[in-house]
Amino acid sequence: MTLTNEKPNVICLMGPTASGKTALAIELVKRHPFQIISVDSAQVYRGMDIGTGKPAQAIRNVAPHRLIDIKDPAEPYSASDFRSDALQEIDAVIQQGDIPLLVGGTMLYFKVLRDGLAAMPGADPQVRREIEQLAAEQGWEAVHQQLSSVDPESAARIHPNDPQRLQRALEVHRIAGRSMTELHAEEQQAAGSSAESLPVNLHFFAIQPEDRKLLHKQIEQRFMGMLEAGLMDEVRSLFHRDDLHPLLPSIKSVGYRQVWQYLSDEISYDAMIEKSIIATRQLAKRQLTWLRSWENLRGVSEPSAKSIDSILNFVDSISI
Repeated sequence: MTLTNEKPNVICLMGPTASGKTALAIELVKRHPFQIISVDSAQVYRGMDIGTGKPAQAIRNVAPHRLIDIKDPAEPYSASDFRSDALQEIDAVIQQGDIPLLVGGTMLYFKVLRDGLAAMPGADPQVRREIEQLAAEQGWEAVHQQLSSVDPESAARIHPNDPQRLQRALEVHRIAGRSMTELHAEEQQAAGSSAESLPVNLHFFAIQPEDRKLLHKQIEQRFMGMLEAGLMDEVRSLFHRDDLHPLLPSIKSVGYRQVWQYLSDEISYDAMIEKSIIATRQLAKRQLTWLRSWENLRGVSEPSAKSIDSILNFVDSISI
C-alpha cells in the first residue's frame, strides 16, 4: 500500500489470542490521541465479558473501546455488519480529531474491512437447519465429506471439527450453486479497487510471538484465570436463557462452547478445561496463519517499550 496523506490514517493492531494486544493498545492510548475500536467477533456480545477477555471497566474508563457490548448473544453479527459499523466508528473518531486504533484477533473482520465483501449469499435459515440435521444424524464428518465433493479447496482448508465454517461453506454452495472458493477468487480480483475506494489508509501492525511454547503457556494461564474470575457463572447465566443454544455464533465462541458442553453433562470438568485450552491454541494457530500471508504487515515481537516506540515513530512519519 502506498503511503499518502490524502486520506486519514488508521492503525490496525492484530495478533493471536493471549499475545498482549489489549495491553499494548492501552499503552498507545496513554501516549497518543488514539481511540480503540475493537475487532473481535465475541466481544460484541453483552454479558460475555470474562471468556472474551474484555478489558475491565476501570481500564475502559481510561481507554474506551468502541464496538464492544453492542449485541445480545441471541442476535447475529456478521463480517458485513462489522465493516459497516467499523467504518462509521472510524469516521466518528476522525471527526473528533483522533486516530482510529483497530485492535483485535478476528482476522476475517480485518480482511473484510480491507478488501470488501465477496458476493456471498446471505444466511438461509432453512438451509442451515438442513445442514444441522445432517450433522445431528451423521456427524460433522459427513458434512465435511459432502463439502469435499462440491468445494474440495474449502474442504481442504477447513478442519472437520470446525462446524461453523463447514456449515457456512456448504450453505454458500447450496444457495449460490457455486463454491465459496470461486466467490473468494472473484473477491481477490476486486480487492485492489476496494482498497482504493476506502476513505482511509489502513496500516497494519501485528504482535507475532517468536516463542510458541510461551504463547501456549500464556493461553493456559489466561484460561485458568478466566475460571478463577467467574467464567462458569457467566456461562451458566447464558445457559439458563431459553433463547440461547449451542448453534448460535456467540455460544460457539472458544471457551463458551466447552463450558456449555460441561453444563449439558456432555463432558467432564477436566475435559472442559483441556478442550478449551486446545481450542484456544488452535485459534491462535489459525490467527498466526492469517498473519503469515498478510501483505504490508509490520511485525512487533511482543508488547514492550520498543514496540510502542516503533508504532508511534511510524505514526509520526505518516503525519508529517
